[in-house]
Amino acid sequence: MTSFRDLLGESLAVGEQFCLRLEERDGTLVADHPNDSSPMDIAVVEGLHRLEERTPAEPVTVKVLGRVVDGRIAAQIIDVEGEAKSSS
Repeated sequence: MTSFRDLLGESLAVGEQFCLRLEERDGTLVADHPNDSSPMDIAVVEGLHRLEERTPAEPVTVKVLGRVVDGRIAAQIIDVEGEAKSSS
C-alpha cells in the first residue's frame, strides 16, 4: 500500500539530484522545484561552503533532503560545476 508520505516524497523528489539556478530570497538560497507536482520550492541549507559567491551565477547540482526549512524542501549542494545528475 502506498502511503501519503510515499506520494509526498515522490513529488518532492527526496534523494534526487538536480542542476538548478539559485537565487537569494529572504537571506536563503532557493530554486523553483523542477518537479511541477511539488508543493514546495527548494532551499539550499547544506554545502554552502562549496560556493565561492553567495549566489552563484551558474547552476549548481543539489540533492533534495528529507526535511523542510522555512516552508521549503531542504537541499544540499553536491557539485558547483552545474553538471546535471540524477540518482534515486
